[in-house]
Amino acid sequence: RIGTAALAVQVVGSNWPKPHYTLLVTGLCRFQVLQLLKEKPYPVAEVQQLDRLEQFTNGHKSEEELGELSEQFYKYAVQLVEMLDMSVPAVAKLRRLLDNLPREALPDILTSIIRTTNQEKLQILDAVRLEERFKMTIPLLVRQIEGLKLLQKTRKSKQDDDKRVVAIRPNRRISHGSITEDEEEEEDHDDVVMLEKKIRTSSMSEQALKVCLKEIKRLKKMPQSMPEYALTRNYLELMVELPWNKSTKDRLEIRAARIVLDNDHYAMEKLKKRVLEYLAVRQLKNNLKGPILCFVGPPGVGKTSVGRSIAKTLGREFHRIALGGVCDQSDIRGHRRTYVGSMPGRIINGLKTVGVNNPVFLLDEVDKLAKSLQGDPAAALLEVLDPEQNHSFTDHYLNVAFDLSQVLFIATANTTATIPPALLDRMEVIQVPGYTQEEKIEIAHRHLIPKQLEQHGLTPQQIQIPQVTTLGIITRYTREAGVRALDRKLGAICRAVAVKVAEGQHKEAKPDRAELGEGEDCKEHITEDAKPESISDTADLALPPEMPILIDFHALKDILGPPLYDMEVSERLNQPGVAIGLAWTPLGGEIMFVEASRMDGEGQLTLTGQLGDVMKESAHLAISWLRSNAKRYQLTNASGSFDLLDNTDIHLHFPAGAVTKDGPSAGVTIVTCLASLFSGRLVCSDVAMTGEITLRGLVLPVGGIKDKVLAAHRAGLKRIIIPQRNEKDLEEIAAHVRQDLTFVLATCLDEVLNAAFDGGFAVKARLEHLNSKL
Repeated sequence: RIGTAALAVQVVGSNWPKPHYTLLVTGLCRFQVLQLLKEKPYPVAEVQQLDRLEQFTNGHKSEEELGELSEQFYKYAVQLVEMLDMSVPAVAKLRRLLDNLPREALPDILTSIIRTTNQEKLQILDAVRLEERFKMTIPLLVRQIEGLKLLQKTRKSKQDDDKRVVAIRPNRRISHGSITEDEEEEEDHDDVVMLEKKIRTSSMSEQALKVCLKEIKRLKKMPQSMPEYALTRNYLELMVELPWNKSTKDRLEIRAARIVLDNDHYAMEKLKKRVLEYLAVRQLKNNLKGPILCFVGPPGVGKTSVGRSIAKTLGREFHRIALGGVCDQSDIRGHRRTYVGSMPGRIINGLKTVGVNNPVFLLDEVDKLAKSLQGDPAAALLEVLDPEQNHSFTDHYLNVAFDLSQVLFIATANTTATIPPALLDRMEVIQVPGYTQEEKIEIAHRHLIPKQLEQHGLTPQQIQIPQVTTLGIITRYTREAGVRALDRKLGAICRAVAVKVAEGQHKEAKPDRAELGEGEDCKEHITEDAKPESISDTADLALPPEMPILIDFHALKDILGPPLYDMEVSERLNQPGVAIGLAWTPLGGEIMFVEASRMDGEGQLTLTGQLGDVMKESAHLAISWLRSNAKRYQLTNASGSFDLLDNTDIHLHFPAGAVTKDGPSAGVTIVTCLASLFSGRLVCSDVAMTGEITLRGLVLPVGGIKDKVLAAHRAGLKRIIIPQRNEKDLEEIAAHVRQDLTFVLATCLDEVLNAAFDGGFAVKARLEHLNSKL
């Protein structure tokens, strides 16, 4: 309970980047606390003064009393100071203080300057008698002198470091007995020393180590009040935390990997094959660079979740980076440290988060990157996704190269149309098509229904959804390539059942099921044979009487409302001038109706339905080909003329007018629609078609065949007309889908028209004319 009374002379400091103040005080005397009067808002105590500055005025008397102790102390103090660099102003001032100040004041001053612990300083402070102070301080001086001698032997040419070890603190001012104490500074100095130790023991590259050691030297000489102090320290801490050589060991068992992939995802054979190929090559070559894959497909088919499953299969860390709407290249490459608030890019931040240098990075929605005044992030990704460059990826914040070659990059996109060609060229594109109805049923019963039951607290003993009901949901309530809408519909069913279960737990069991059916407006249609045989009567006693709830078509209508999609194909093809085409969209394939009508006019062609330029040109190609072949097919207008546009206007409409449409694949559909209009014949109601046309009547190949065929299969169509050169694309379609469909491979429009109409499309035989030369 002994302290020092002092007079505050000056307070210097700032609140940024953190509160830091330096207090300059003038010491007056020691005191002892007799009684603590109050503690709040600040301590107030009754004290007793222990020594006075005036008692040191008679120097000769003090020297005579202390004798050898003061002389010995003075000798060690002079020896310590002379071992330092006298050219430093602080050292020269300290040497003058040894001669000018009374010997009795020297123990207190030197104790605060040399390297001592807080406990040793408190012991000196508690020593009121001068003799005790000298005896306690002399061993500290001897220890400091021995340490300095040892240091000079090992480090000969570093005088600045010598002075730092002796702990002559540069921010401490000595002026006629006035000492500045700052414990936080000592702690920060220790932290910097620990940071330097971490840097030297880290496994970073030689270039990075050189930069960090240069920055740590600057940090040591930098005052803490400078804004750059915090920036430099944050930079060094990030460099230490990055996984320069830390990696996880891959699980390379192909059989186990195949089991994990099959359990997590149904179908997706092409994706699984590519992952297993990578594992097989990794078994043969350890230093294989990570592939850069791009999964392209409609939403809801599992592109993001399969990336997480790949990381689980390989035993690697997984990190997802959402790129949708990113318009600043600094999100990829980071900010330069000259800017206020600078930070590394998402790639380096992700590596810091996972803590290893070989994770699986999922770059989600890479097709939705945007440009802005801050740069093009797609161009910044060129370096990241180039296997020949990413071994030395340079983030603007780090400003040193980092090796990304062991990272497995997986990008996802809905379409490749909006990805820059240079970026697309660096990735291995794997198409992820939509699911067939059979695949959706399997996915629903393997993954979606168990997940929804768990989320809603239900059990299979409380609800049953047969496969027939799942098929009804897929065909009547969803029209998508993925399974997200199906998942939401199953969630709605589980919520409705959860309401019934919660109500049934608070009601008494009613054995009379006839009364239950008449008295309650149930959302679910329950029948007696809905009870599975595996549930016994004793098990049913613990459940509400209507358990288990069977979801049938009546229950679907009560829960989900009337069907959203009807099979309207045959109804819309009941008059001439209508044909069915197949279109590809980023959301998957779709069927598309084309309608045509004619009226008296001036020979104009009107096109509606938000068509693009390419589709408008296809319509003009179709009408030109039909006009040139009108006599061959006996096509006439209303007045019987073979000139189809003579006093006749034609209107072509593509329904769903709010959706923009473009592309050349509707050419054969437009020709068939117009041929039906002018011939007065109906197109077969189960036929859909796709293909580009030329002015000579050839049918050229188009893309997206698999998605288009799946759309036709979902719509219940049976015959599909595709270009002959697209036959190779049929191999990607599942066998059971190909068995349900009949494919007509066409090379010219004659074959298309013959396949689109019942009985074919008759061609009038040409008569041979013999011109006489007589």
